[in-house]
Formats: sequence, C-alpha cells, structure tokens
Amino acid sequence: MSNVELLSPAGNFEKLKIALSYGADAVYAGVSHFSLRIRSGKEFTYESFEEAIAYTHAKNKRLHATINGFPFNAQIPLLEKHIERVSAMNPDAFIVAAPGVIKLAQKIAPHIPVHLSTQANVLSYLDAEVYADMGVKRIIAAREVSLKDLEQIKKHLPHIELEVFIHGSMCFAYSGRCLISSVQSGRVSNRGSCANDCRFPYTLYAHNEESGTLFRVEENEEGTHIMNAKDLNLSAHVKEILDSGVIDSLKIEGRTKSAYYVGITTKTYRQAIDDYARGAFDANVYAKELATTKNRGFSDGYLVNRPYEKNDTQNLAHSISEGSHQVAAQVDESGKTCLCKDVLALHVAYEIVTPSSAHVEAVDNEIGTVFEENGLWKIRFKKLQTPSGKQFEEIHSGNVNAIVLPTSLAGFTFFRIKQKDSM
Repeated sequence: MSNVELLSPAGNFEKLKIALSYGADAVYAGVSHFSLRIRSGKEFTYESFEEAIAYTHAKNKRLHATINGFPFNAQIPLLEKHIERVSAMNPDAFIVAAPGVIKLAQKIAPHIPVHLSTQANVLSYLDAEVYADMGVKRIIAAREVSLKDLEQIKKHLPHIELEVFIHGSMCFAYSGRCLISSVQSGRVSNRGSCANDCRFPYTLYAHNEESGTLFRVEENEEGTHIMNAKDLNLSAHVKEILDSGVIDSLKIEGRTKSAYYVGITTKTYRQAIDDYARGAFDANVYAKELATTKNRGFSDGYLVNRPYEKNDTQNLAHSISEGSHQVAAQVDESGKTCLCKDVLALHVAYEIVTPSSAHVEAVDNEIGTVFEENGLWKIRFKKLQTPSGKQFEEIHSGNVNAIVLPTSLAGFTFFRIKQKDSM
C-alpha cells in the first residue's frame, strides 16, 4: 500500500459514507457559508456534522473541515463562533484560505491542524515558507502549479505536507479567484456561492467603432461556451505523481456532484494507488471507469504540463455531457432494497458496482438473478416489488418506493447500464 492519502468530497452525510466505503482515507466537508460550497454546506447541520465526524473516526478515517471562504468584516464575529463550535467536534484539520482566518483558527483552536486551501494560490517555495512560518501543516497546491515546482517546495520544506487535486471541475479563473458570478448575479464565488457562469453559453459580437457595424461571432446557434473548462483527470499520471515521492494527498473535487460520481472516482483512484503499490498500474482501466461519470470532457491540466503547452483545456460545445453509463438505481445503506435513479425495468441486465471491499455471490430466485458475465457482476429483476408487496412493471426516477433485492448487497452499491451511443 502507498502511504499517500486519498481525499474525497463529502457533500452530505450519505456521500461521506459512500466515499469512505469506496476507499477514501479521508473526506472533506463543511457547514455554512464559511465553506466554499454553500450548497453542500447546507446539507450539514452542526448536529449532523458532529455525527459525521464521529462516524468517520469510528472507521479510523479522517475528516477535514472546510472554512475556506473569504469573510467580510461583518462576518468575523460569526466566524469566531463557527470555529469554536466546529473545533469542539475535533475534525482532523481545518481547510483555510485567508491568512487572517489562519491566525484566528490557531488562536481559537490551536489543537486543530491547518491545511492551506488551493484558493491561496501557492506556486513557489517562497509563498510556502510564509505559510509554513504561520504554522500551516499542509499546503493544497494551486491547480496551476507543476509537479517539478512541488518537488522544489518539498525540498525547501520537507516537513510540509503537499496535497494536489487529481480529478474534478477546473475553474476558468486562477484557482477560483473569479468575479464573473458576482458581476452577473451578485453571487460571490469566494464566499461559496458561485453560480458557475463560466459554464453558460455566450453570444459574441464584434463591433466596429467607426461604422457602428455589429457582427455576431457564431460557434453555433446557441452561442459558445467560451469560458467552459474541461474536467481534470490525472488518473493516467498517478504513477508519475507517486514516483515523485513528494505528494502526501491526492484530492478529488466534487462536493456538489452526484453520489455515483463520488463512489466511482474514489474507487477508481483507490485502485490506481493500490495497483501502483503492487506494480500493476494500468491507466487504461482507470480511464474507462472514470468515463462512466458525467463530465465536460477531460484534460490532464497543468500538474504535468505548463499552461502554455496546453490547447485542449476548454469545451466550447457544451457545459456537461453524460458518461458512458447511466445509473439505474442505488442500493440503500442496509443493502436490502434499492431506489430507482433513472429507469428500472423487468428482465434487463444491470451491471453491479460495489464498494471496494464488497463481495458478490450468484443467486437465482423469484425476485431476480445475480450472475457473472464477461467478468462483470449483473442483476436482472423478475419482480420489481416493494417490501409491502406492491409490484411494478417498470419504475422511473422520482418514484420513492424502495425495491426489494433478490439478495443482500453491500450498502451504497450502484446498478448501471451502458448508454446506447457508447456501445
């Protein structure tokens, strides 16, 4: 096993449980508007967040609490109370971006290690030294930094832990320093309420000042996604990253993404790390699995390439596309029933995707069959039946009836089916 940490997003308690069951060593999550993801922050109350920390620790895993927004003066008294309350829950680290918040966190909760957010844009050992002098334990590197530069930072500061993003959304702006959302909708990106305006289609015009002529510059009828960045995917470079010996944590972006995304990305990078440790690294396997998730097209970003060397980091056609597979259902935590996420039909074979250490056994009964085919485990329903006995011929997403499984499976297992255009 490699000593590198696999750090996954926990947008809510369920996703936290999925990340841990699919192989994460640690998760990151937050409460309230002091996190850079308000949408996910609202998923946790203080009470449920404390419960989530206890749940994580019970599994001998770690939870890093996000306090990485940039507060205004009026928010500071509330921020102080927030730090006090969260620190009493004993998270394993605070993720902080603003220097003033670092000082405040160390004053209020000196027992909680501080990890410096990617929002701080550390690119060199000079900046790293400043934060190290402030007592920061770990630096989450800017997405624009190179692996060679990280090697230099580690050389100058061997005691500082380094964390890098390896998968997920990329920002149009420099490590998230964006004003577009504020200008267009009043939603401040660096206070956690980014409206993702860079993903929208825009219509471009060229105006001649002398003649007053206005030309429309067309990509297509809808305009162009001129600021829309592809998603980061460094799975092919995990071996290179780990070979460097300077990276302590591999981080997956995506607190607002789906439960399936959390499970698949975590399981895939867990496999890549473990395969590396046993000398069986296979980039093609990881690429194929990650392509099953919704994405904007993939890029390997800037960790292994300089920005000026890249010309494939934008997706001008669309803001997001379906993956190669569609999630049909998700098994509940008990492992006895599932909930439809798209379409569940009788006599259709769905691929079974389980948490990392789960075991599947063949079964054939009146409810359905579980069988192995071409190296994949699959499930086929003979009955779509609720625990109370109600039956359906077919069910669709939005139907909240739990459907009985022909046999117990690991909690948070997914059923998926290949998209027809991906055959």
